This record gives sequence, structure tokens and C-alpha cells, in this order.
Amino acid sequence: MCFSPEASFAGGIIILAIGVATVTKIHKPSQLVFACIPLFFGIQQITEGVLWISFPLSEHYYLQKTATYIFLIMADVLWPTLIPISVLLMERNKKKRSILWILFGIGSLLSLYYASCLLLFHVTPQVECYHIHYVNDFPKSVSMIASIFYLVATITPLFVSSIKRTHLLGVLMALSCLVTAIFFTQYLTSVWCFFAALISGVIFWILRDSKREFNLSKLKALEQLVKDKLHTL
Repeated sequence: MCFSPEASFAGGIIILAIGVATVTKIHKPSQLVFACIPLFFGIQQITEGVLWISFPLSEHYYLQKTATYIFLIMADVLWPTLIPISVLLMERNKKKRSILWILFGIGSLLSLYYASCLLLFHVTPQVECYHIHYVNDFPKSVSMIASIFYLVATITPLFVSSIKRTHLLGVLMALSCLVTAIFFTQYLTSVWCFFAALISGVIFWILRDSKREFNLSKLKALEQLVKDKLHTL
């Protein structure tokens, strides 16, 4: 939600609402991290809204810095680890879990890399053409490699997973990132989150249907139990 503070705040509130609704669809503890993804997206967008309103106010320099680093910690440090671990926790297929562990390892290393960059180098947010550009002096020699591994860590787990409809989520994320990279290359960190916000609705859909199927299976099991009891009478 990078086009204005109003868009960031409105989008953040909507996504948080979706996140709350998504959490209510959990029927297994292993789904908790996956269900919380929309909540993190919502917080991230509200944080960028705070960043937007801090630009015209020079006296709010420290607020701007705080919002910048909270946003980048979530975008660069949190997501590469959160996505693979959220899928890994729900996965039951042993072969797929092995692959997901590798992707989680890649994401963890990438998170450490970006965390180090945020500690050792400078980041300055700038408004350019109704977008926020996070100007940094991270090592240019590894920026492309890091970006590739970022995509691997955040998108590939969704295609590896055997959980129903996560492949659709992966397609949506891949298309969103592709559109962002083509049309908004300089603003990838900020604009991609606008498209990724759509993913919150898909996550809700996945968990809603999963809960319905779970409740239906329990109902069928109960019906079968009743039938068995009646048959023994």
C-alpha cells in the first residue's frame, strides 16, 4: 500500500480485519503461523502509513526512522523465514517436509543477511512518483543473488506444499511479484506488499475451506458412530 498514507492505513485496517477472521478459522495449532500472515501484512501496511505522514515533518525524524526499520524488518527479515516455516508446520508429507526444511534454511540465512545489512548499512526512505523508495547502500555485488533467494524462500514453499490451494497462493504471489518487478522495479519492497495484500484473502479462503472440510469429516465420523451403535442394538 505504497501510494498514499490513506491507502496504507485503509489497506492495513482491512487486512487486519481479514487476519482476525482468518485466525478464527484455525482448527489445528499447526495452522496458527500461516493464519497470522494477514495480521503481519496489516501491521506492515499501517507502519508504512506512519512513515508516509512522517515525511513532511522534520521534527518526526526518529518516528520516520523507527517506521522505516520496522517495515524493512518485516519485509526483508521476517518474510523469508515466516513463509516457509508456516507451510512446514502444516505439512505432513515427509519428502515435502525435507524440501521445506531446506527452504526454511535458505530463508533463515537470508533473514540473517538482511538483518546484518540493516545493522551495518544505511537506509533512507524517499517519496518518488507516489511511491516510497528505500534507498540503501547494501552490497550491490550480492543484491541480485539475495533477491533471487528471497523469491525462492517466499514462493517455492507454496508450490512444494501438499496443502490444498497453496499452489494457487504461490501463483498469485509469483504473478504479483512479476508485475511489480516489471513496472515498479525501484519500489519492489514497497509496491510488492500492495499486491501481496491480496494474498490475505486467499489465506482466509484456504483456512475457511479447510475448517469446513474438517467439520464435515467430524460430522461424518459421528454419523458413522451412531449408525454403528444402532446396528449393535
